[in-house]
Amino acid sequence: MSDAAIGKNRGLQIAVSVIAAVLLVVVFAWSFNFMRAAAAPRLVIAVVALVVGVGGIWGLFLTADNLVSQLPTKARDTLRPYVFITPAFLILLVYIIYPTIRTVYISFFDFQRGGVPENFGLQNYVRAFTNPALLVALRNNLLWLIFVPLVSVSIGLVVAVLVDRIKWERFAKSLIFLPMAISFVGASVIWRFIYYRAPFGEQIGLLNAILVATGNDPVGWLRLEPWNNFLLIVIMIWLQTGFAMVILSSAVKGVPSSLIEAARIDGAGEFRIFFQVIIPFVSGTILTVTTTIVILVLKVFDVVFVMTSGRFNTEVVANMMYNQMFIQGTYGRGAALAVIIFIAVTPVMIHNIRKMNEA
Repeated sequence: MSDAAIGKNRGLQIAVSVIAAVLLVVVFAWSFNFMRAAAAPRLVIAVVALVVGVGGIWGLFLTADNLVSQLPTKARDTLRPYVFITPAFLILLVYIIYPTIRTVYISFFDFQRGGVPENFGLQNYVRAFTNPALLVALRNNLLWLIFVPLVSVSIGLVVAVLVDRIKWERFAKSLIFLPMAISFVGASVIWRFIYYRAPFGEQIGLLNAILVATGNDPVGWLRLEPWNNFLLIVIMIWLQTGFAMVILSSAVKGVPSSLIEAARIDGAGEFRIFFQVIIPFVSGTILTVTTTIVILVLKVFDVVFVMTSGRFNTEVVANMMYNQMFIQGTYGRGAALAVIIFIAVTPVMIHNIRKMNEA
């Protein structure tokens, strides 16, 4: 093939790729506006999101890769990695970085629904930390931070060690891990029926049905202060124990059998082996699992929102932020609470990322 023909073919491919890229951008813009339309059918929105989200991204990658392939070898090898990371970076920029910067900006203003930003300053943060409701929320968040990681990781580690020694290991692990397949909202609905107290008639809540069957009066569990906070914490422990068990089980299997046998030869019992051999060996994994659960707990919202909506002194910071921003329409105050959560989560995330990179 002559150089002229090669050049013509390359020009045609470039033109087709550019046209395809423009069409994809138009499709993305249309789908974005369509999915935001209030009158759009939900089923059609789901289909558009699936087709455009998956097929459109693949088309964008293939189009960009075809464009880069027409460049000289050196330029092609230099630009190709950026072709694959640019869409992800743009998504990160639009959906995470920009909203974060925008939230920090709003937190410094008295930003009301339908209004304009006024009174630049720290008044939202001052109001947040002098609000008695936030002190209750911070206290409750502290309870969640102490008990959920501690109990989840402890039970997960014990179960990981014990299940490793039984015949039906896979079946037992599947049962314990099963709650992880349920969303926080779904789990909250399940436990709401466990704690439910019927105002009249037959008690269909599990705990109250047992109380009535044994001759006792039903109890409003979610109104029982301060124990209602611990009842909500139980839900998160139930959800996260399976996660801790699976990760720690892999770490426990990595403990050298020769190390355990040496400890037994030295006269160490099972409890001593557990505390002085297994735990020190898997301490890095324990720390990683703990910090992962801590990040999750710092952002806890779903369980509290579904179970009590923050009533009966069960408020947490994330639920308080939601109420301020989306119920009361005080965006500045809600944004300030969001920034507080962000500041609390960031050091833990940095520590977790560093540990993962070291591994």
